[in-house]
Amino acid sequence: MKILYINSLYSPLIEGGAEISLKLIVEGMKSRGYEVAVLSLVPLGGLDAEEIDGVTVYRAGLRNFYWPYAKNRPAVPIRLAWHIRDSYNAGMKAYVKKVLDLEKPDVVSCHNLAGWSVGVWDEVHQAGIPIVQVLHDLYLLCANSNMFRKDAPCNRQCLDCRMLRYRHRTKSAKVSAVVGISDSILGKFNETGYFPNAQKFVIHNTRSVPPAAPRERRKESEPLRIGYLGTLSKIKGVEWLVDQFKSLNIEAKLLIAGKGKEDYEEKLRARARHPDISFLGYVRPAEFFRMIDVLVVPSLWKEPLGMVAIEALANNLPVIANKSGGLEESVIDGINGLFCRAAQPDSLGEAILKLYKDADLHHKLSMSARASVESILSKER
Repeated sequence: MKILYINSLYSPLIEGGAEISLKLIVEGMKSRGYEVAVLSLVPLGGLDAEEIDGVTVYRAGLRNFYWPYAKNRPAVPIRLAWHIRDSYNAGMKAYVKKVLDLEKPDVVSCHNLAGWSVGVWDEVHQAGIPIVQVLHDLYLLCANSNMFRKDAPCNRQCLDCRMLRYRHRTKSAKVSAVVGISDSILGKFNETGYFPNAQKFVIHNTRSVPPAAPRERRKESEPLRIGYLGTLSKIKGVEWLVDQFKSLNIEAKLLIAGKGKEDYEEKLRARARHPDISFLGYVRPAEFFRMIDVLVVPSLWKEPLGMVAIEALANNLPVIANKSGGLEESVIDGINGLFCRAAQPDSLGEAILKLYKDADLHHKLSMSARASVESILSKER
């Protein structure tokens, strides 16, 4: 059987967990004897092919107003024009048809479709090929992929997103099977009536995380090393974490690893001026986890899964997480971490303070962390 995978990006162009997970899936299926190929985007050009780690990867030049993964943020009117075109980008369908003709896949596995649009579904369905849609985010419901507006998660689609996604639910009837990377995200689409003809599955993403050495037991007097790893953006709750850390009068350090849009990074660094807060830029996760005692995942939106929390737990690190979305499927309060709640801002500082004061609790959570996510780490699963 031959499988064509379609995603916005593919290695070495990586913007998030979806690209990392997709590469593991593609190479894993190839190792099991399946024929595989990938179709992804690049900023400019036509259609080209290359080989990445033994996999044929097609790169199609995006036909839209700008490259959405650039560090600079375009003006509002240009962003709106981009999203209007992306609601159904007919200009991208020719790439899909050409690759379908070249590869003749038996099934197409769609992942993040930002830039491609749901025009992909029409082209694949017209060719009579079954479609599997994997849900990594909320792109099919929300132009910004996150259903987050005015500093809070959206309980329903806003008017803008209803207009930009008005035909998506109808077109989702062409999908044969849908996979949510968590119960949380699949449930969101079930609630809204998407994928009426599809078989439905939940398959958590995975990571290759080798066993890590047990953590040394913290001493009561030792400073607590707190870490944040991920995209630097308001929706990720980094400002909440910074403000709560600055309000605590404890011996601690906050290490922030990751990058974001240039304008936002500047604002965040100004807000976070403090002798015990450091910005590290890009750091390899395994290296970063050795530098900290606890990872904080303060995402304000409903994370589809929160893979960084799973990676930290696999490295024997306790996790403090906002009790929301897919994070509730990996973090277990009092077993491998602690929950805080965005609706109660001080709950984040209270959770940090609790781990700072109680070295026994920190040790208990650390000792349970790896075992709590062992099943998720299984690539065979």
